[in-house]
Amino acid sequence: MRKTIIKRIESRVASYVGSFRNDLPKEDMVYVIQKKELCRKRNSEILKCRAEGQILGKNKFDNQIHITYLVHYQFLINQNEKLYLEEYCEERSAIFESNELIKDSEVIKKEEFDFEPLERESDTRESRAFKYNRLEAVRYAERWWNSYNSNYKKFDVDCTNFISQCLHAGGAPMTGQPNRSKGWWMANNNWSYSWSVAHSFRWYLSGSKSGLQAKEVSSPSDLLLGDVICYDFQGDGRFDHTTIVVAKDHDNMPLVNAHTTNSRLRYWNYEDSTAYTPNIKYKFFTIVDHD
Repeated sequence: MRKTIIKRIESRVASYVGSFRNDLPKEDMVYVIQKKELCRKRNSEILKCRAEGQILGKNKFDNQIHITYLVHYQFLINQNEKLYLEEYCEERSAIFESNELIKDSEVIKKEEFDFEPLERESDTRESRAFKYNRLEAVRYAERWWNSYNSNYKKFDVDCTNFISQCLHAGGAPMTGQPNRSKGWWMANNNWSYSWSVAHSFRWYLSGSKSGLQAKEVSSPSDLLLGDVICYDFQGDGRFDHTTIVVAKDHDNMPLVNAHTTNSRLRYWNYEDSTAYTPNIKYKFFTIVDHD
């Protein structure tokens, strides 16, 4: 079984940088095509790809064996002679029956929280002057993109929690404690919905008048390092994901870091993601200083 999983990983890696392998399953081929097409649109090319696998768990149910495993991909990408290393870690589930692989797919994690009624802060006395330290926010995003700071709670769907940590590392002040429906904060093993839930965080950024504040901009090219992108993958008004800008590519477009599917220097639009749909909507927020 281990050899079968390794062979599947090797087939994906080879297909990213060359022609499609005959043993590449159709569902994997679709994903590789998406990645290559995104590179083509950006006038970029995958020069090299490598991957490392790690078994996370193994369980037996009746006559089936279920294995969860993690694959850490690294892509060396060339865009107009500018090189960068994109990385992401994909958790997958493989099911074997009579030692034959019958299913191998990405583990999709979704937030289970319903949107909670939130309160806008009308009292700005909690607000204090701060200048957002973008360098520190990016430094934190680079330090922890593929690991977890024990000073904070870890969530199964960790994307917004991670971005909140990055912003706080950049000096963004917390407000609203101890009301979970108010402000943006985490303390004493408790936290606001806006700290950890993607949709609540987007709602908070759209109208915050104290503490962490942001301004929505119309284009991803307007974003600076340390700014934030929110994603509504289905286009249904419910935002599902959050990333932080850590670099810009040759065309001044954002490259982002994220958690859940832990990612580093990933192209901002997520067209190579299994969560992507043609109905996707984005919101672009630049963090603002205040006196």
